[in-house]
Amino acid sequence: MAQVSVSRADVERLVRDVLSRQLGLTAAPSPAPAATRNPLVVNISARHAHLSQEHLEILFGAGAQLEVQKDLYQDGYFAAKQTVAVVGPRRRMLPEVRVLGPCRGATQVELAFTDGISLGLDLPVRVSGDIAGTAGCLLVGPKGVVELQEGVIRAARHVHMGPEDLAYYGCQNGDFFHLRVESPGCTTVLEDLLVRAGKGIKLEVHLDTDEGNAINLEKATKVELIKPEPCGCHK
Repeated sequence: MAQVSVSRADVERLVRDVLSRQLGLTAAPSPAPAATRNPLVVNISARHAHLSQEHLEILFGAGAQLEVQKDLYQDGYFAAKQTVAVVGPRRRMLPEVRVLGPCRGATQVELAFTDGISLGLDLPVRVSGDIAGTAGCLLVGPKGVVELQEGVIRAARHVHMGPEDLAYYGCQNGDFFHLRVESPGCTTVLEDLLVRAGKGIKLEVHLDTDEGNAINLEKATKVELIKPEPCGCHK
């Protein structure tokens, strides 16, 4: 005869069921599992370009479509196979700047501070999409050239949050946090981390290459978001 293994948990559950029926008791429901939240992820957002469909076709040919090379952490976003050359006023260039997809309504190039120095561009720190009055550049592709009058920025460091993250941290879109990073020899707190919220968004911090290198992010052992005390300085 085959032996059946019964765990201690199974025995305890059976005993509770029998006692409940005999005593007319209603068994207390098992507690619902805690809501699953995405872990805090901190990624370096290396230099890249977002293209409008119009500019994509000028640079890569009529009817061109972005081709997926690699999916990004946020669902629906990807690094494309296509790259462009970014040329600054000093006629120095960054030869292979990755294009990210999908296409946007307006073309935008996001670079690090040292990239701007190399190209001779004074790059303002802006929230992605806020490009009015920013620097311009030349974009060069295999089929054509686009001269941008504006659209080259340093992206403000930020954290993407979904609704469950907003509730957990007690904040809202547009708030600011500190990011504490523990890494060998250079534990650091980065202030003014902007909250960018949306549905279907995973919890993720974006830093540029300069910031990531400065804090030795690659070897970080711990990262945490810290809600600053209200001071009214961002109103």
